[in-house]
Amino acid sequence: MEIAPGQRILSAENLVVKFNLRGQTLTALRSVTLDLYKGESLAIVGESGSGKSVFTKSFLGLLDNNGWIDQGHIYFDRDPAVHDYAESNRGVLYRMDLATFKRESEWLPVRGKRIAMIFQDPMTSLNPLRTIGKQIGEAYKLHHKCTAAEEKRRVLELLADVGIQDPEMRIKQYPHEFSGGMRQRVVIAIAMACNPEILICDEPTTALDVTIQAQILSLLKRLQREHQLTVVYITHDLGVVANVADRVAVMYAGDVVELGTCAEVFHDPRHPYTIALLLSLPQLGVRGEELYSIPGSPPNLFTEIRGDAFAARNVNALKADFVERPPYFAVSPTHKARTWLLDPRAPKVAPPPQLRNIKNLSHLRLDGGITK
Repeated sequence: MEIAPGQRILSAENLVVKFNLRGQTLTALRSVTLDLYKGESLAIVGESGSGKSVFTKSFLGLLDNNGWIDQGHIYFDRDPAVHDYAESNRGVLYRMDLATFKRESEWLPVRGKRIAMIFQDPMTSLNPLRTIGKQIGEAYKLHHKCTAAEEKRRVLELLADVGIQDPEMRIKQYPHEFSGGMRQRVVIAIAMACNPEILICDEPTTALDVTIQAQILSLLKRLQREHQLTVVYITHDLGVVANVADRVAVMYAGDVVELGTCAEVFHDPRHPYTIALLLSLPQLGVRGEELYSIPGSPPNLFTEIRGDAFAARNVNALKADFVERPPYFAVSPTHKARTWLLDPRAPKVAPPPQLRNIKNLSHLRLDGGITK
């Protein structure tokens, strides 16, 4: 029985990831809990070092050699028709816990075949010494017993599906003969070779001009719709988020500090870090005045973080923010934030008036769903 659209497909529960750097231990993820649902697009946003890439790489066993999952679970493939599951502490049944995988033989049926990733720079993702056809075919052949003719047919299908013209000629060419946008399409074709269920896109529009960015995002949305993909976008570009995401997870210092639909996070942000990110949009600047920038710097992840990790940079921080880590407070059934400012006992802080101007930014689509 296949997972139906809207059903939970993957759950990270209390995930802790650590790295050993120069004899010290860095905690990159601090008890992250997040669910993914079949057919949705989730954008994970946050500044560099917030844990976005580490979090998604843990779904594929791609952590660096000095990194490991210290605690928690990554339950994948919820299917009520199968009975030989492990049971989570919430009474939901799952087939496998990716956090327990140690060997490459365990990852092989998952990595690339069921969960695939588009990496940030297509030029470094492709081998400059191998033809495009060989690189796409390798991804398909790894998971399928096929003849050379079947492999070639699949490669031609994939190139056509991602919008590359004259695929018969293109399969014989090398990455340097492709433009940046076309290389990105090739990387997408490699990720789609085995029809994965979850597609992770790590900054898919980096270093592309605005026109090509729009084409790549349109391509990804079409592939999601046609193949019923669950797509995770890792990005710092809030304009991209507004155009592709159903839900938004805001990460800071290795934790998800706010989670909600796209419209909720943009129109009604509740965590001070989310508000600061939105205020940093250049479009909200006033002519003749300095652009807003978040004061201070992220916390040191080599040391234990007490309270709210953003407290030192938050002008409205409460005393409790420096003492105890806040729980999640529900704003709506689909929106929650980890901040003491949502505690009923906390003083009311009015949102900055500049945020009202977000509704007037014509390039941001804030209806909370994918354009079908």
